[in-house]
Amino acid sequence: MTTAYVHPYIPNTAPETRAAMLAATGAESIEDFYADVPESLRLRRPLDIPKALPAEQDLARHVRGILSQNRTTEERLSFLGAGTYNHYVPAVVDEVIRRSEFLTAYAGEPYEDHGRFQALFEYQSLMAELLAMDVVNVPTYDGYQATATGLAMAARLTGRRRVLAVSDVLPEKASKVHDYTRSYLEIELIGTSGAIADIDTLQARLGEDVAAVWVETPSFTGAVETQLQQIADAAHAAGAVLVVGTDPIGYGVLTPPALQGADIVTGDIQSLGLHQWLGGAHAGFIAVHDDPKFVMEMPSRLFGLESTDVPGEYGFGDVAYDRTSFAHREEGKEWVGTAAALWGIAAGVHLALMGPAGMAELGELLLARTRYAQQKLAAVPGVRLGDDALHLREFTITVPSAPALVEALRADGIEPGVVVDDRTLLVCVTDATPASDIDRLAAAVAAAIETEEQAK
Repeated sequence: MTTAYVHPYIPNTAPETRAAMLAATGAESIEDFYADVPESLRLRRPLDIPKALPAEQDLARHVRGILSQNRTTEERLSFLGAGTYNHYVPAVVDEVIRRSEFLTAYAGEPYEDHGRFQALFEYQSLMAELLAMDVVNVPTYDGYQATATGLAMAARLTGRRRVLAVSDVLPEKASKVHDYTRSYLEIELIGTSGAIADIDTLQARLGEDVAAVWVETPSFTGAVETQLQQIADAAHAAGAVLVVGTDPIGYGVLTPPALQGADIVTGDIQSLGLHQWLGGAHAGFIAVHDDPKFVMEMPSRLFGLESTDVPGEYGFGDVAYDRTSFAHREEGKEWVGTAAALWGIAAGVHLALMGPAGMAELGELLLARTRYAQQKLAAVPGVRLGDDALHLREFTITVPSAPALVEALRADGIEPGVVVDDRTLLVCVTDATPASDIDRLAAAVAAAIETEEQAK
């Protein structure tokens, strides 16, 4: 806008009010508040929005038109993953979380919110069993934040600044973790060897200034880290904390990181009963052993059994509440933020429904489907697997042209994966991907590559 606009209900649009606010903060202009935003992210032009609409129904029609451009993974054959996954969600999960006492609940107090507090306590207990850990928090915003917080905890525990990342990290996650921790941590990426950690390089880079070794398993490319105990031993010998970022979907069959030396285990619960929903319902978990040193560094809320005013009677409420910024406000170790509590309840319902046997069957199915997809695609002329590591759900393939392959298969109603670089494609399969879909993908890839070769 080229002229000043004074809104009747927003005081800081008035020039004199805006000038007073700038004077109070010591800023010369509003631009000063955006100095940390890189120029490449600044729009520097008016927003592309329609002219003012005269009625609510006109606005509703305009928004429906925008939303109609979306395509869900139920409409197209999708092999997209990279952090948000198309797992089957049992109907009972949606039925429970749509109940008003869960759907509309926010913070609450123990005396008025017994149902939600108990539901989240059950979620924490089920997650702790799955992860072979003792203490799991009420969910944070997402797995990115949870991992960043795990690294921040390691920094506070050790008083050190360096973090060694030994896995291939999802780029979006690496960016979020960097933004969250950049004021007090220096994250160094160590290249992988065969898609898993390079132990020799890790040991050479470890020192007395390393706060944490950060492992992602499965990694960005879906590789399962098979050397966790060695990594843990090396980290602990240097006085560092082992922080593992993971997806809990496979721990019905895989050995949990906690049983291989991990001190802090973090990740996202989207795979446990949460839909993709055009970008995913995400929530993060942080898990530690029953060690007060670690528990008291957790900024998130914890729900547990608490005594009441009636002798011998117990209910559900906050545990060690004085850890949190709710209690300490600006003096807190780390800001808590709003918990993604509803998603924790969804994951709890999913875990209770599956049980240990169900999670084991799911893990075995994912490993089998992943291997089947690898074998089918590797048999296509012109396609190679990215590595020989053990993979869960995701893996990379090398093709003549990844962008061209995606374009060709999209025309056939198939999303074959995420383009990593010009020749690399990240492919994802889940329990919702039957063998017939994998066969169709392999046939479509073979046809597309053959057509591309003939056109040369």
